Parts: sequence; structure tokens; C-alpha cells
Amino acid sequence: MLNRIIDGEISLKPVEAQDSESIFALTAANRSYLRRWLPWVDSTKSVEDTRTFIETCVMQCDQRSALHLCIRYRDEVAGLVSFHPFDWPNRSGSLGYWLSEHLQGKGIMTRSCREAAQFGFGELGLNRIEIRCAVQNEKSRAIPEKLQFTNEGTIRDGEWLYDKFVDLVIYGMLAKQWPAGR
Repeated sequence: MLNRIIDGEISLKPVEAQDSESIFALTAANRSYLRRWLPWVDSTKSVEDTRTFIETCVMQCDQRSALHLCIRYRDEVAGLVSFHPFDWPNRSGSLGYWLSEHLQGKGIMTRSCREAAQFGFGELGLNRIEIRCAVQNEKSRAIPEKLQFTNEGTIRDGEWLYDKFVDLVIYGMLAKQWPAGR
């Protein structure tokens, strides 16, 4: 599985049980920021909740049904980038991600998603990768736009976010459009 140093600052590796405390601490420190766009934040109340999540991630990785990667920036946990359940018959995957608020604007997530997509197309043999973002989440939408994913449209009321539905933009990239080493 993917375990890579992207450059001198960023590395990706599958999440492990030993990451539970640092991922929970990062979630807790960024709770109000992350809650604006991520529906799982309120249910993550303890290190044990994060440990349970990571156990599921490890199981999914072992079964090749999903891949959850810990982003490390200058050797500290910065966030996650994940292939949510793969659709193997159609050779497709969906990327999701989050990053600590104080680390945004450094290109960390763009570089991490680029590496994840390169791995997906190259080593996993995916034909399609999509990214879904809330229409108003401009920072999240900037990632697929910088990576030249195609805006394929909007799903109205595509996700329930605590007390309301939000519209989602779907971005897609096909293997034949993805240049190696981008």
C-alpha cells in the first residue's frame, strides 16, 4: 500500500492504531473549523472514537475496500486523505480529505491528493477518481480545480450536514486524462 514521502515536508502512510491520539487531538483542536463541512465531527468525542474509526480503516485497507492515509507535515499529523469505498468492478474511487486549519494555504492537500491520485491511477489501476465537495466549500473545491479535475455537475441536497442538506459538486478525473508525474 501507499507509504510515501512526497517531498521534504509531506509524507503519506496508511492510518494505524498508533495514530489514534494524534488524529483525535488534531480533530479536537480543529473541531469548529472541521464541523462546518464534515458530518462525522460531532460523533468523534474521544480517542476511543478515533481508535474505533482507525480499526475500521485498517480492516477496509486489508480488504482492499478503502484506503485511509495519514498526512504528515514536517513529521506531525496534519490531516487525512482517503479513498472511500472503491468500486472495483468499475475501477473507480472517491477521494475525501481534511487538513488542520492552521496548515492550509501551504499546498499540503493539493500535493497529497496529487500523490493519492497518482497511486490510484498508477498502482491501483483505477479508471476514474471523483471528489465531491460542498458547493460553498471553496477551499475544498480548490483542490480538484488545481489538479484539473472536470466539474461534472452538482447533486442538489447531496449530503445531510447536521441540520440541513448541502449541494455537492462532483469533480472527476479519468486515467487517460491524468498525466504521470503531474
